[in-house]
Amino acid sequence: MDWSALGGEERALLSRTFLFRGAPVEVVRAAVSDPRCRLEEAEREAVIYAPHTFYRCLAVLLAGSVEVSKEELLVSVLAPGDLFGAAALFNDREDYATTLTARSPCRILFFPQELVGELLARESLLSRNYIRYLSGRIRFLTEKLDGLLAGSAERKLSQYLLSHPDGVSCPATSLARQLGVSRASLYRAFDALTERGAICRAGKRIEVLDEHLLYSV
Repeated sequence: MDWSALGGEERALLSRTFLFRGAPVEVVRAAVSDPRCRLEEAEREAVIYAPHTFYRCLAVLLAGSVEVSKEELLVSVLAPGDLFGAAALFNDREDYATTLTARSPCRILFFPQELVGELLARESLLSRNYIRYLSGRIRFLTEKLDGLLAGSAERKLSQYLLSHPDGVSCPATSLARQLGVSRASLYRAFDALTERGAICRAGKRIEVLDEHLLYSV
């Protein structure tokens, strides 16, 4: 791929990703310029990865927004600079764990498994960055599992907000899907936590007022 295919903002964004953070620009340029690296675009609502349709690549979202879901559960929403595809690297699984759908037109950079392996072997900094990235994913998924196993909608919402102490802005429909509860149950949880003085909700914004009250749920 040609390095010039990326705009200045995209190059800067790429250098700030988990994989290339702190790496000399020459390292980033060499990785992108490798003929195995490719740039693709996806239209809104296009399925980028699915359980039986995916690449063995580590991908970087350069522009747009991507929804990550597991059946009816919304797992996360990716923003520019986020990585995906690690679950398909360095294993022989014939399926991918989640479905990735473009929420808006996207530009995505794909680094095939072979190229990623060479980069990690050649650049110790990238190896450390990748390990930190995987560690972060493990923690995220553990917190997600804790929330799903928490029990009631009120408990699930409390666990979710404890992992976002600075508050969140999220539509109720999306949040209900993330937590695996119905909208009605979520609204009851909002009311209960608001009455306790644990949270304050205004539109899509939820502020945590008292973490101790959330822990006690």
